[in-house]
Amino acid sequence: MSHDHGGYVEGPIPGLPGPLPEGEELLWQGSPDWKRLAIAALHVRLVAVWFAGLLVFALLAGDGVSGIGTTLVAAAVSLGLLGLLAWAMARSAIYTITSRRVVMRYGVALPKCINIPFRIVRSAGLRLFPDGTGDLPLELELRKGDRLGWAMLWPHARPWKINRPQPMLRAVPDAERVAAILGQALLAANPDGRRTALAPRNEADGAAAPQAVAA
Repeated sequence: MSHDHGGYVEGPIPGLPGPLPEGEELLWQGSPDWKRLAIAALHVRLVAVWFAGLLVFALLAGDGVSGIGTTLVAAAVSLGLLGLLAWAMARSAIYTITSRRVVMRYGVALPKCINIPFRIVRSAGLRLFPDGTGDLPLELELRKGDRLGWAMLWPHARPWKINRPQPMLRAVPDAERVAAILGQALLAANPDGRRTALAPRNEADGAAAPQAVAA
């Protein structure tokens, strides 16, 4: 696995640091859905509920128009900034699946690029949301000395897996189709069946962890 911090230079194919080697095939490219990213990574719904609670408290406390207006303005500005950040994060991120690896290019101010060859992917999961978007986390078998920081990956990392970070294709549109592409590529690259293939599963917001099944 390789990763570039700040020295990333766009190659002839957007999202890739250089041309594909001979024999490697581009299977899919895409970016996160910014609305789902705002909900799942930036928790805009929780922020909205928090401001709604403040507004109710202000009403019950008998605050004047100025106090209520200040709360409404603060809520609008906060939610607007979070939405803008989610849009920028989604716009700057490109996920790539080839016949040999997964490449993640992301970063609003400081672009980063991570190459994840299939040989170090132990398993891949899929979590589907009602709108058809989904998360595809990758569990890796890192060599001694390889380090992958959760903070460096965020928001393109599986939540709460801090000690053993898992890169995650987050808020991917048409996630079930993308999962099928990734699953077939993983199986083709690991014909001995020692890796794990994707097991698509519908999940509601806040549902259990992504599921996977052995190939």
